[in-house]
Amino acid sequence: MILITGGTGLVGAHLLFELTSSGHCIKALRRQQSNTNWVRKIFSYYCSNVDELFARIDWVEGDILDYLSLEEALKGVTSIYHCAAIVSFHGDDSDIMLNNNVMGTGNLIDAAIHNGVSRFCHVSSIAALGKTQDGSAITEETYWTPSKRKSGYSLSKFFSEMEVWRGIEEGLDAVIVNPSIIMGPGNWEIGSPKLFQSIWKGLKYYTKGITGFVDVRDVVKSMILLMEDSQFEKVKNQRFILNAGNLSYQDFFNKIADGLNKPRPRNFASDVKLHIAWRMAKAASFFTWKRPLITRDTVSGTNQKNQYSGEKITRTNGFVYRSLDSSIADIAEIFLKDMVMPDRS
Repeated sequence: MILITGGTGLVGAHLLFELTSSGHCIKALRRQQSNTNWVRKIFSYYCSNVDELFARIDWVEGDILDYLSLEEALKGVTSIYHCAAIVSFHGDDSDIMLNNNVMGTGNLIDAAIHNGVSRFCHVSSIAALGKTQDGSAITEETYWTPSKRKSGYSLSKFFSEMEVWRGIEEGLDAVIVNPSIIMGPGNWEIGSPKLFQSIWKGLKYYTKGITGFVDVRDVVKSMILLMEDSQFEKVKNQRFILNAGNLSYQDFFNKIADGLNKPRPRNFASDVKLHIAWRMAKAASFFTWKRPLITRDTVSGTNQKNQYSGEKITRTNGFVYRSLDSSIADIAEIFLKDMVMPDRS
């Protein structure tokens, strides 16, 4: 039996679709307040038999911060895909992320070892990796280094990954994936899907930084491939960067704009402009009592140029990524359909 955490998120929901489409019956951990309608919505993007696939999911109420609920959820489980994590770039959420992401991962690792789980796949991030000094591609061997400039999210992903490495030392067999920016359709109000909404609404600014991007479908297919019987023994206790290619934010925004038939952003947001913008947004929040849309962490590094290599998984088992152009075009098409028919679930 397979257990998935974070099943209502972008990666988790797509993973549920891939596994249920292959005939698997899955346990999925959910908190009491979790909205599973997003899972149905994402299923509807790719198939018409949503109810049939959704029925293969055994939703188990629990929380990664509640160890006893994990013990109950892991009964009969042999494999775990750990996708659950809080993602935020608000400084006020740093402690919450560290508590949830790190302690929750530690709890799940302990419960997995205690219950004899044989395979564990952890979704980390490129945020848990270091940077190269010479501009060369960042690989699995580019290690994270402490810095006061690290975001709370980066800290939480690094220390969450440390919990997995600790579990490996204690006898757990695990594989770690470090996706770059994950592109995919989902809740257009949050995360990377919101970039499509922002372009749709007329985003005017771009930055010149470079980073990696990968299709969410490639992320989940990579995870499933790494966990297969024929692969796991040779890949266990390793990490794999998942990255289809590197693009500047300007090129990325332009491709989205072209896919949505919207004007391309025309104004360059320099570091100085970004610094002023997040400070003004922070100041305005004191009067509006609303969280600022722009924070220091959201703009930090958006003009830096970081190249990532996702070649290890290709060298290891021949995995082939979708092209970034086709991924962006597919997501844009789904977004446009949602604008015409918002309720497709």
